Amino acid sequence: MRHSCWQPFHTTTQFYRRPWQIRLPVTTRDVAIERPLNRPVQALAYLQIQKRSLVTNSKPRIARTLTMSGTQPIRRDLPVEEARAALKQHFSTFQGQKYAEGWADLWAKGDFLPWDRGHPSPALADTLADHADLIGHAMVDENGKPRRKRALVPGCGRGVDVLLLQSFGYDAVGLEYAADALKACEDYEKEHAGDYPVRDEKVGKGTARFVHGDFYTDDWLESTGFGKDAKFDLIYDYTFFCAMQLPMRPAWAKRMSQLLRPDPQANLICLEFPTNKPAQAGGPPFASPPKAYLEHLSHPGEEVKYDAEGNVRMNPLAPSSPGALERVGHWQPADTHKVGKDAEDKVQDWISVWRHR
Repeated sequence: MRHSCWQPFHTTTQFYRRPWQIRLPVTTRDVAIERPLNRPVQALAYLQIQKRSLVTNSKPRIARTLTMSGTQPIRRDLPVEEARAALKQHFSTFQGQKYAEGWADLWAKGDFLPWDRGHPSPALADTLADHADLIGHAMVDENGKPRRKRALVPGCGRGVDVLLLQSFGYDAVGLEYAADALKACEDYEKEHAGDYPVRDEKVGKGTARFVHGDFYTDDWLESTGFGKDAKFDLIYDYTFFCAMQLPMRPAWAKRMSQLLRPDPQANLICLEFPTNKPAQAGGPPFASPPKAYLEHLSHPGEEVKYDAEGNVRMNPLAPSSPGALERVGHWQPADTHKVGKDAEDKVQDWISVWRHR
């Protein structure tokens, strides 16, 4: 992002510790990524990029950091609007039951992952640190004994937010449908696990586990280590709801209700994005204003009406459905990924917190 997202809440531990790892900031209208270079020889490539940037700035600023490893594909770095158009074109060949395979195909190729932010969400970090009065802490008293809460990140990507939740003390699970994404999680954890310091010494660090499976089935639950009927105290959704085609959203809401622990203190945290994208532009990512989350989570599993352009139709008189989740918190975060800000650097994302009624 525009700076390491660790800076606002942790300044005593250096995030990148190896002397040859230097930060390469890359900014764009919607995204700014700051990631380490992983090998000493890459410092030369960094200096060459810096030299070119002094000569000309006529080229469009890119939406992703270059991957300059000899063992990894070179990323296709596109301006954000071009990246969204490319995603839309890609998924035109992965419709219906083949839709999930479209994501697996992108991870298998590895050269075009525009949703991959590179490090955790500052909005999630701020929510966990600054809204503990609402969210609670990672440890809970259960029948007189302390229990570590369980967290789930469906569609976890590279697993950065899973490791963040672990650092706050949660036993965190990242779920991915794409086997290559799971491999990316494991590789990232091996290299960067030490870069996520314990946030509260009294709570300690939780565990992190990455599992392969389909969010809409139960086949993966036993792999979490929590049993085949596992429920979660915290679920975090970012770029998952917005990845769902509109007909898939009722099932998304129902599944969230099923997986969230039936406890008044269990929370579904949604980082709502993209909130200002025109619905008629299609996706992914599909336009996801706050009212879309509200309608679906108030009526999980039920059809929600959309107009011809893809805007959700609110029905304030409709009663809540069985399994409905109630919004108990809604605010704009102090900070978020650059892609969630407008041209004036104003945050456009929203955080919403949901519980069983």
